[in-house]
Amino acid sequence: MHFKLIIAFVEDDKTEIVLDTARKSGAKGATVINQARGEGLIQSKTFFGLTLETQRDVLLFLVEEHLSRHILEKIANIAEFDNKPGTGIAFQIDVEDAIGVMRQVEELTHEIEDKI
Repeated sequence: MHFKLIIAFVEDDKTEIVLDTARKSGAKGATVINQARGEGLIQSKTFFGLTLETQRDVLLFLVEEHLSRHILEKIANIAEFDNKPGTGIAFQIDVEDAIGVMRQVEELTHEIEDKI
């Protein structure tokens, strides 16, 4: 079984809805890293040296490759990445190897047998 890692940078107020959407779309779990900062095309405004920007969370999803694009599209849609500038980004990368995921592999095998 091959995996992809979906990495999503989302506004902290959208973290829960993105997690729920990913799970409903086939993700079996996630890791959340709170209070990340980022800078896009336009730099954040400052006020007396303080940056005026919303907090971001980094969400990591290790997902089966046949489900990855579907999950990626669903979370991009629910988080409105393409509709509102600065709301966040998501992308996927190949995972060469993964350990500690045998329970996921067993469950995923039954779910995606017809897609493989």
